[in-house]
Amino acid sequence: MQFEQSPQDVLALLDHLRTADAPTSGGRLLSYVYDSGVTELDELAGDAARKAQPLNGLDPTTFPSIATLERDLVALARSVLAEGVDGVVGSVTSGGTESCMLAVKSARDSWRAATGRDDRPTLVIGSTAHAAFIKAAHYLDLRLRVLPVDPDTCRLRPADVAAALDDSVALVVASTPSYPHGALDPVEEIAEMCAAQGVPVHVDGCIGAWVLPWWPGADTRTPWDLRVPGVASLSVDLHKYGYAPKGVSVLLYRDRDRHRRQWFATSAWPGYAVVNPTMLGSRTVMPIAAGWAVSKALGTKGFDELTGRIARSAEQVRSAVDGIEGLRVVGDPVGPLLAVASDTAVPDDRRVDPHRWADAARELGWVLQPQPGKTQSDGTRLPRTTHLTLTPVTEAVAGDLAAAVTEAADAVRGVPGAEAPEEFVAAAGQIRPEDLTSENCAAVLSLAGLDPTSGLSGPMADLLALIEALPEHVAERLLIEFLARFME
Repeated sequence: MQFEQSPQDVLALLDHLRTADAPTSGGRLLSYVYDSGVTELDELAGDAARKAQPLNGLDPTTFPSIATLERDLVALARSVLAEGVDGVVGSVTSGGTESCMLAVKSARDSWRAATGRDDRPTLVIGSTAHAAFIKAAHYLDLRLRVLPVDPDTCRLRPADVAAALDDSVALVVASTPSYPHGALDPVEEIAEMCAAQGVPVHVDGCIGAWVLPWWPGADTRTPWDLRVPGVASLSVDLHKYGYAPKGVSVLLYRDRDRHRRQWFATSAWPGYAVVNPTMLGSRTVMPIAAGWAVSKALGTKGFDELTGRIARSAEQVRSAVDGIEGLRVVGDPVGPLLAVASDTAVPDDRRVDPHRWADAARELGWVLQPQPGKTQSDGTRLPRTTHLTLTPVTEAVAGDLAAAVTEAADAVRGVPGAEAPEEFVAAAGQIRPEDLTSENCAAVLSLAGLDPTSGLSGPMADLLALIEALPEHVAERLLIEFLARFME
């Protein structure tokens, strides 16, 4: 066959494009990627994915290998997260967001079936619950009730959940742990009071449920998975600490009827019968095969060993942060996630702004993830932070990371945090929703000095200050415009 460009040239072009990306291996990117540090696992995942490349997950009766792969992954998740619980079933999805959305859909439809009502039920979450649940409420038309978390521990408070329950609530979400701060919500207490009111609980273990079972002290920790009565569903991503390529997640349910309500089927057209367990029709099987292969190769002993590496690096990195004047770890995180804030117990000239710190670390070749501060519905404020996701490969670079974050803190200690210009915020706050057109938003971005064509090449501290200061509807619309124009 005559190609317009040779395959070698096309791959060389892809390699060139990748040079602009953040490093996905080696431990210098502390978000988005989950590097096992084991070359053989990466090669196994790639080989398995290629073997599944031509398959279509739309119809496992035509490709029965797909059913076997998914069955094995669900069985493994069930053995780890629902040991001794009868009747647990589940599905493999395209990622945590889809798992969360399907859990909400199932809860919505279960609520409607139980109440005989066809109106909008309520989804109750904490302010630190993953944004996927806000997206689910938006897409699936549920009322959203966002509860404040304890500003010191960043955990959802059972008393607040109890006060939020009424006959409109279809689902309560607890996080194990929450992404922003690594805080483990008190699942057992929340589930007990929800069960008394007949309200199901979903445990969002997308980031933690495949690492916490092997984390040091797991045997002494209060149960948080499907072994807890009242927990109706649980999500866990295998493209995080299952070390599979994105995207593959497992969604478990306590009973079949609730599981079936996530499905879609129709025979109301003249084509083939459409029966989908997830939101997608045609779907790739490549990450599913990769996740299956990695899990088969590692087994529980392998996951235990990799988790031990993360735990050791977490101890070392946390010790380094604890030793940096002007910074503090937020709350008491459990697992591989840390959030770092300014230490307000020291004088202003000795404090380190976490966003300035992240920018300084980037200059040294380390990519940390700044997070905006947030005022909660009860008036308490969650501080601006910088997030670190630790992986097995972190153990190999933990000493270098500790030195870099210490050097970065020394470089910006006493430098005030970024603040959005008051006149800009005041003007942007007057923009009506109907005036947030594409062209108007582009003009506002220009006034703010943000150029979508160059990406986020400048200090992140300035952008995060804008996000913190602007009204949510304005900030969200500007973010959409920025990323849309960058992609264009």
